[in-house]
Amino acid sequence: MRKKNQKPWPTKAVMNQIYEQYLWGGEPFDFYSGQGSHDQKIIKPYLEATASFLKSHNNALTVCDLGCGDFNIGKHLTKYTKTYIAVDIVDDLIERNKIKFKEDHLEFLCLDIAEDKLPQADCIILRQVLQHLSNQEIQNIVKKLKDYKYIIVTEHLPVGHFTPNIDIISGQGIRLKHNSGVNLLEAPFNLKILEQSILSDIILDENKGKIITTRYTL
Repeated sequence: MRKKNQKPWPTKAVMNQIYEQYLWGGEPFDFYSGQGSHDQKIIKPYLEATASFLKSHNNALTVCDLGCGDFNIGKHLTKYTKTYIAVDIVDDLIERNKIKFKEDHLEFLCLDIAEDKLPQADCIILRQVLQHLSNQEIQNIVKKLKDYKYIIVTEHLPVGHFTPNIDIISGQGIRLKHNSGVNLLEAPFNLKILEQSILSDIILDENKGKIITTRYTL
């Protein structure tokens, strides 16, 4: 058990612990990225909207999926892309994905997206990733987003009025318990965009917030 006031673990160690201890659920001896990557009520509208966007570009976009997790989502989108680059911070998860999912235009990379150089692509996917990261890590990522034309961001947000971008320590939890959520257009991130479009907006049961997917054009 970690002591009070002890410095937080690096994000890589935190994410490894989440999968090793099945903190997001799942079966032993495999990886599971949580209900948000498996609940049909959540993933079906997301996949329909994102696939529609990719198809509108004649399946010609190179997509970089930052925080691909167990790839239960990405596996449905690869056919609508020219190249699909799936990235995660957990080495064993990436090695598992390389074995389980094989396509000629699919590549898996193990990177710390807040610290490492990101691959070249037309479109970035950030699906329920930023919500787990500290503001400093998000700022590091936002600085790199200017190199891409399209950004598809999915975030778990409170319903109604909330204070955006309250800082947290990177880990399993998100800002919802602080009545907050990530908004890249607000301070301290202030992402500069040309336009935005809501691709999907899913209200969860029992006042558990909503999951919104937004496409930004830079």
